[in-house]
This record gives sequence, structure tokens and C-alpha cells, in this order.
Amino acid sequence: MSRIELKNINKYYGSNRVLKDVNLTIEDGEFMTLLGPSGCGKTTTLRVIAGLEKPQSGIITMDGRVIVNGEELFFESPAKRGLNLVFQSYALWPHMTVFDNVAFGLKVAKKSKQEINTLVHSALERMQIDKYAERYPSELSGGQQQRVAIARAIAGSPNLLLLDEPLSNLDAKLRIDMRSELKRLHQEMGTTVIYVTHDQVEALTMSTRIAIFFEGAIEQVAPPMELYQNPASLRVAEFIGNPRINLIDGDAKVENGCMTVTSALGTMVFDKEQFTDATPASSAFSCRVGFRPEQIHISRTEKPGAIKARVYSGMPAGSETLIQLVIGGHNFLGKQVGIRHYRADEEVWLTLDQRLVNVFDSGSGALIKLADTGEF
Repeated sequence: MSRIELKNINKYYGSNRVLKDVNLTIEDGEFMTLLGPSGCGKTTTLRVIAGLEKPQSGIITMDGRVIVNGEELFFESPAKRGLNLVFQSYALWPHMTVFDNVAFGLKVAKKSKQEINTLVHSALERMQIDKYAERYPSELSGGQQQRVAIARAIAGSPNLLLLDEPLSNLDAKLRIDMRSELKRLHQEMGTTVIYVTHDQVEALTMSTRIAIFFEGAIEQVAPPMELYQNPASLRVAEFIGNPRINLIDGDAKVENGCMTVTSALGTMVFDKEQFTDATPASSAFSCRVGFRPEQIHISRTEKPGAIKARVYSGMPAGSETLIQLVIGGHNFLGKQVGIRHYRADEEVWLTLDQRLVNVFDSGSGALIKLADTGEF
């Protein structure tokens, strides 16, 4: 069991406040990813949970047991927290074989020789590197070394597994392979995983929930597809998604329980069931209409209700085609599956299901209209 709760965690380096009242609950068996740009505080949060950093204030509990109390200067040692870490740098002993690298922590824990042998081979088999047991790290590829590092971390069946950008040194193909391995490993073991990355694709494909960090504070915590389809703010919307979300300026007015939004996409009317708590009760204000490139439907023939647009450029990429479009001086991106060919300045007609769009308050950046996406 490993349920972790962080309450009002603050961390300073000198006068620089790097964590700002961080509150986060990680449920037992969850794959929680800490995601954000460089310098946002995600790695510091991981190190605070691991016991490698000491916050100046705040409390951390593990299954109800206090392991950190900043005000009382109580910090349980990392060895007592029942966790293992995997670093970006692998941190393998170069003079030890793969088997001995994985067995090292088990020997320190004074496991029997037979138990060590069983646990090591089980971990190596899970990571599909059992045949490399007698090799040295220098004889392995980067991807194989990373598998050894993960095998070492899981060999003792830790309650909590912490991973700090473990795939960032791998090439694109290996990253995809290792994402699959980590996701399957989590499903099989049920271990609580806290994963740090700046790669949103890793976060979206592997996590049960994602915590988005900006400037030392958490902006949103949500399951991956909820985060993608209903980002809580403009900052989250612009950070999540590749290609990034389209945002078009508009004017909004709320009256009689409805919100009318006028933009280059025309006039859209939304009812109160789609409003968030941040939606003004009655006022006119500037807004930004957000929609994902794959939500645009492009046709070469005019259809009722379609919006006329001009192709700025078409960019076939094999499995998908990206199309830069222009409406009334606004540039935005469309995406279609497969190979499509569009000419520059070609006229096309666009349709967009307004139920799927987000609307943000331009002033506060807050989400004020939810996408109606059904069950995530």
C-alpha cells in the first residue's frame, strides 16, 4: 500500500521559492505523472517525496504515516519509505554484471542467495533482458541499460517507484518501446508510480492522472484525456497537445443562462450545462475559442453551415496531413489521417462541432466552457 499525500509543501533554495503550497494526493496503485516545462518544480517535488530534499514547510503522509513535517523538522530517512528510484543517468555500476547490478540492493537488504537469484531473474524476465545477465553495462545499448536500471528498481517489489525522466536519453523508437514496457509493468505489478517528465506524449500515454506544474505550483490534476479535452486554463491548453491547440480571439456575452460567442468561426451559443464555475453570471468579455486540429472537418465542396477558408499550406507527413488554414486573417491548423494533398491558396470549407470546443476568459485565462465529450 502506498497512498501519498502532500499538504502545503513549500521549498526554498535561498530566497528562491521553487515549490509553492503544493497539494497533491496520489492514490495507491496509481501512475501519477508530474508534467511541466523545465524549472517548474516537478523534479524537486519528486526529490522531496524521495527524501533527497527537505521542504521548509508542509506535511507528507504515506498511508497515513507522517514521513515529512517541515515545521517540526521531521524527515523520515529515504531507506524507511519503501521506495526505489530510477534516474535519467541509469546509475549502473560499470564493474558489475547486469545480474550483480540488479542484485545489489537485495544483498544490502540481506536477502538469502536463493531469494536474490529468484527475484533478480524475475525482474530481468519482466524487462525482457534475462539473456544479458552476465554482461557488463558497457556491452549494452542505452535502451538495455535503462531496462537494467528499472529491473534493479522493481526487483525488491517496492511499494513506491519514482522515475525521474528515465527515457530522455533514448532515441525515438526506444522511447516508444519503453513507454509500452512501463505501462504494462505498472498494470502487472500494481505498484504506485510517480513519474517526472517534460514530454507530454509520455504523460498522456502512460498515466492514470497527470499533475501539471507551472512556476512551482500545480495548475491542474486530471486523467490524461480529461486534461487534453478540458484544460483548466490557457497555459495548460497551450502546453498539452502536439500539434498544439488552436486559439482564436472572440467576444462573449452571458445572459439568460446562455453564452453567445462571436469569432472568425461565426456565432456559437452555449447553454449553462457546459459552463464552469469560472463563467461570469452576466457580462460581456473577451474570450479565446480553443479547438484541436483533429476536430476540424475539411471539405472541397461547400456544405450547409460550413465556413469558407483558404489553405496556406499542406504538409503531408505519411500517417497524417497537417493543413495550415486561414479565415479572416486568423491562421490555425487542421489535421487529417493519412495522405492528403492541398494546394496553396485553395478554397475549402470547414465544419466544427461546437460541442467540442473550449472557451477561455482572455483576462484570467480560465476555462469557462467545457467540451461536451461524454465519458473519458
